Amino acid sequence: MGPEHIMWWPWAGIWIIPMIMFAVIIILVFLFAGRRWGCCARWMGPGRYHSEGGEPESALDILKKRYAKGEITKEEFEQMKRDIIG
Repeated sequence: MGPEHIMWWPWAGIWIIPMIMFAVIIILVFLFAGRRWGCCARWMGPGRYHSEGGEPESALDILKKRYAKGEITKEEFEQMKRDIIG
């Protein structure tokens, strides 16, 4: 072991930096893809949600269900319906 080995010891672990960057990029790609294609997210866009059957459910459908359950009054239903439609 001559003096040429002394120069290499600070750089001995430099290979780990590209591997960490690669792992971070892969993780970010999977997170972005999962949110983009809705594998884990319930939100489908403005006013559209997954129902139990997997079909998108509109805001008006949700409002009708709330009225049918008695969660809101007729006046509240009519006002919210006007807000959604127009």
